[in-house]
Amino acid sequence: MKTNGLNYIDLFAGAGGLSEGFIQSGYQSIAHIEMNAYAAKTIETRIAYYYLKKNNNLRKYYQYERGEITREELLALVPGEELRTVINEEMSPKTIKGIFQRIDTIMSEKEIQQIDVIIGGPPCQAYSLVGRAQSSHMIIPMEDDLRNELYKMYVKFLKKYQPRMFVFENVAGIKTARGGQAFKNLQKYMRKVGYEIDYHELNAQDFGVLQSRKRVIIVGWLKGTGYEYPTFETIHSSVEVWDLLKDLPALVPGESADNYTMCDMRKLRRYVKDNGIRTKSDVLTGHVARPHTAQDIEIYKRTIDLWFNNSQHQRLKYDDLPDGLKTHRNRTSFVDRFKVVEGDMDYCHTILAHLSKDGHYFIHPDIDQHRSITVREAARIQSFPDSYYFEGPRTSQFVQVGNAVPPMMAKIIADKIKEQLIKSKSRCANECC
Repeated sequence: MKTNGLNYIDLFAGAGGLSEGFIQSGYQSIAHIEMNAYAAKTIETRIAYYYLKKNNNLRKYYQYERGEITREELLALVPGEELRTVINEEMSPKTIKGIFQRIDTIMSEKEIQQIDVIIGGPPCQAYSLVGRAQSSHMIIPMEDDLRNELYKMYVKFLKKYQPRMFVFENVAGIKTARGGQAFKNLQKYMRKVGYEIDYHELNAQDFGVLQSRKRVIIVGWLKGTGYEYPTFETIHSSVEVWDLLKDLPALVPGESADNYTMCDMRKLRRYVKDNGIRTKSDVLTGHVARPHTAQDIEIYKRTIDLWFNNSQHQRLKYDDLPDGLKTHRNRTSFVDRFKVVEGDMDYCHTILAHLSKDGHYFIHPDIDQHRSITVREAARIQSFPDSYYFEGPRTSQFVQVGNAVPPMMAKIIADKIKEQLIKSKSRCANECC
């Protein structure tokens, strides 16, 4: 790949939500570094999707989604140099030298001299407000959690590759973790290795995503380049969360839509079509409902009924349940542990990796389905296209979706950065002439 566009390295890549936005914006990937094996496989599968799409052979990808060919057969269709961009390694002082060597080899093979952008953010659980609230119950206290130091790995990549710009994403809790010292240190190290930076707390809802999801986004640029933090126009979609869910086959607890079942395109809402979430050829995957106990189903129905049959959108409080439906001794904290997805609003509450534990916090808004949402429904709320295939068991898929940056938000960030980088390249070319 001799790049005639822009390139990037994705650190702590997860399932590739941030990367997906940059690919959709036209960037070419140099490397994705991710320690979780299932998430790394998800990125490899996505690479296969784009390679086969480029070569007009998506039929093979759909065969894989239907279970007609194995993953080995799918990946055998993709050149090794494409798949080698996925580095399934944990970043640490012991491994970073080897990771650098692998990236250097990729850059040499592809004749790349300059990294345009580094993107990513270290695991956010150690910084999240929920995680910190529960830190007294954690095996590893927050102050001893090694994830608090992973930002130093990010800075080492900045120092080594000196990208023209970078995007660092994390939860809002990073600003106050350790009394705010961790965030101050992060900024200090970023400036020390040659960058001007700015940061804002952004909400995915303002990028057209049907979800309230607040994240701190740091953007940095090499000193003296004249770049700046992008200006983002607020985009609020005038549709409801229902528009993301209506065309999907209805399921009751424990039921599955076969992985080769096509959605009814006649039910498809404009939001889903216009934002590329679904195309006519896409195969439906990940639409499998959890089984639920009769007790949970009854609570789900009460939760849904309270929300939709009350003008104030009332939430169910755990202590208000009949004694026969209460199983938890703790009735003073997490009283809203049952929460319905806001189908009749233009956004829902934040999708979390906790979905892997249970679905009580993400109940489907249809009382006739009385269940928690599926991986595919969570992925749609996160703005992932239906062609995005998540590898691994369902618990891992939920974690991958819950931790991801919404691709729709990521693409807008990528587009705005691209405007500055392309403009400066053009200016440089003109001056050289």
